[in-house]
Amino acid sequence: MKLWQKNAILIALVVVLAVVPLVLCRDAAFGGADGQAESVIYELAPDYEPIFSPLMEPASGEIESLLFALQAAIGSGVVFYCIGYMVGKNKKER
Repeated sequence: MKLWQKNAILIALVVVLAVVPLVLCRDAAFGGADGQAESVIYELAPDYEPIFSPLMEPASGEIESLLFALQAAIGSGVVFYCIGYMVGKNKKER
């Protein structure tokens, strides 16, 4: 099997893994741990007031998830670029 065929199969699998939960669980609430933590904090200490407030409040939960995913993608890109740079530099020295 050629490299491009393997890559095409892997890309198709990633797309399927991303789309299937959205199709099967149409009315599901995809929430994060930060929302759950906030509700527990207010349950334990109803008079709690946060020290800081967000600079920008996202318009919806979907946009918040998009920004989080974008942040994770940029961070992993930087980390793996550095790893690749160090591996390439190490190979060049040999």
